[in-house]
Amino acid sequence: MRADAKRNYDRIVEVAREVFREQGYDASLDEIAKRAGVGPGTLYRHFPTRDALLDAIMQSWVQRVGEATEKALAHEGSARDLLVAWFEEYVRLISVHKGGPAKITSAMGDPDSPIRTKCQVLTDANAKVVERLRDEGALKDGVETLQVCRLIGGVATVADQSDLDETAVRPMLEVVADGLVSS
Repeated sequence: MRADAKRNYDRIVEVAREVFREQGYDASLDEIAKRAGVGPGTLYRHFPTRDALLDAIMQSWVQRVGEATEKALAHEGSARDLLVAWFEEYVRLISVHKGGPAKITSAMGDPDSPIRTKCQVLTDANAKVVERLRDEGALKDGVETLQVCRLIGGVATVADQSDLDETAVRPMLEVVADGLVSS
């Protein structure tokens, strides 16, 4: 990629991250191009679809998911405490942009989703936490990783659409954790 094309690419991603954070994933791509100082054609040459742009934005997010997973796996305390702490972090990870929880959660398990590979990173992270607790005998039988992702994604979607803060979300996450942990 030429140096000027790389600068345009990077600038579009940076501006899109800001605009999506402010307005959600349905923000105008023309506005993103305008704020980035490029024409719509330049934006569409680099990102032929909205999901292609979203995929580029999510690259740094993948690294944060890995760091959050390591932190969760290092957590000491009860299985319930680990789950609640992980769920809170999970909600933060998918709630970076307005509309993010619904977009990410609905893409999970969809083999045709353009952001499926990024969603798989989160599903795999959740699987590591679930497997650790399963190995410790701390989870009820039949708990599946994708189901847990969708449950927490559902809570995050309600919080996102209702503008709920962390103090309103935590009790819902505790209910989910209580339903998963074996007695």
